[in-house]
Amino acid sequence: MFGVYIHWPFCKSKCPYCDFNSHVNDAVDHAAWRTAYTKEIEYTASLTKGREVTSIFFGGGTPSLMKPETVQSIINDIYKNWSVAGDVEITLEANPTSIEVQKFQEFKAAGINRVSIGVQSLNDGDLKFLGREHNANEAVDALKLADSLFDRFNFDLIYARPNQTVKEWRAELLEALKYSKGHLSLYQLTIEQGTPFYIQHGRGDFKIPEQDLAADLYEATQEIMEADNMPAYEVSNHALVGQESVHNITYWRYEDYAGIGPGAHGRLTLEGIKNATRTHRAPEIWLQRVEQHGHGYHEFESVDHQGRFTECLMMGLRLKEGLSIAKIEEEADATIDEIFDEGKLKTLQEEGLLIFSNTHIKPTIDGMQRLNAMLKYLT
Repeated sequence: MFGVYIHWPFCKSKCPYCDFNSHVNDAVDHAAWRTAYTKEIEYTASLTKGREVTSIFFGGGTPSLMKPETVQSIINDIYKNWSVAGDVEITLEANPTSIEVQKFQEFKAAGINRVSIGVQSLNDGDLKFLGREHNANEAVDALKLADSLFDRFNFDLIYARPNQTVKEWRAELLEALKYSKGHLSLYQLTIEQGTPFYIQHGRGDFKIPEQDLAADLYEATQEIMEADNMPAYEVSNHALVGQESVHNITYWRYEDYAGIGPGAHGRLTLEGIKNATRTHRAPEIWLQRVEQHGHGYHEFESVDHQGRFTECLMMGLRLKEGLSIAKIEEEADATIDEIFDEGKLKTLQEEGLLIFSNTHIKPTIDGMQRLNAMLKYLT
């Protein structure tokens, strides 16, 4: 698997919970951005000759604010510079407020075959709290439009919101499932440092559910999604069999991916060395660097075997399928007996958090819920 991530850094407004590299800018020179993406794609492809692209993902920011011709130009550049799998998954993130029939049709014509829509809630009051510019009716209209145009699509919901009860969340999730086509991303609200919510939460403007209620909300989520044949294949992602996100699985299986655009991160194995890549975050400076050097990358950082093991474990244990012993040993450059304390693995198995076989290490549903603690214990 080899993914290409394209970061579009612009939004109409900044959501108070978001800590992604996004900026509000109403005057974007799309021609200049198309040229810059072309150059960075060409540079990255020159380093990764022989790789076949299995997924392309337009994230942000709000990529649905891009002009369809910009999206098409980028997809064409990827095809020119890499071999591309015949069943390549090409996803574009969208907000309900930036969707219109003509534009979605143009995105499809440009090569997009999967969309991911940032609905976040089907409750108007909570949408306002989350800083979203759409209402619930607009969200539903966007989902119906996606359903009519694309064979595959996803939408996001945020739960564990202030004052949310399990009963309310169950009703909202059951309503959401009426519009699903096989994939839902369901995230618990987290308060990230550096966001407006971090300041507001810190001074007591609002409260999020305590640990016990958050656990009840999580368990209700698992119960409802499993009953609808969409169990969690990853901590926060649920899908029918065959509808899993190829691009995101690339991350979680610790495969290589190229990060293109301002603030994009990547992992590239070059001459046997795993490299962590990142580009300059500020859009204007990224543009200048690409114009001057043909790319906006900072110096690549090699990841040693200890780092590779830690990253591989952190990503792989997010997946229901877990990760193979062979993969862990390859990344750590050590045998499984050298890597893990046998007593710790036994303890996690006895507590029902981990399944350890001759070939794989897998988290249970309870283990997924306690992933951070489990990772800290193992590493």
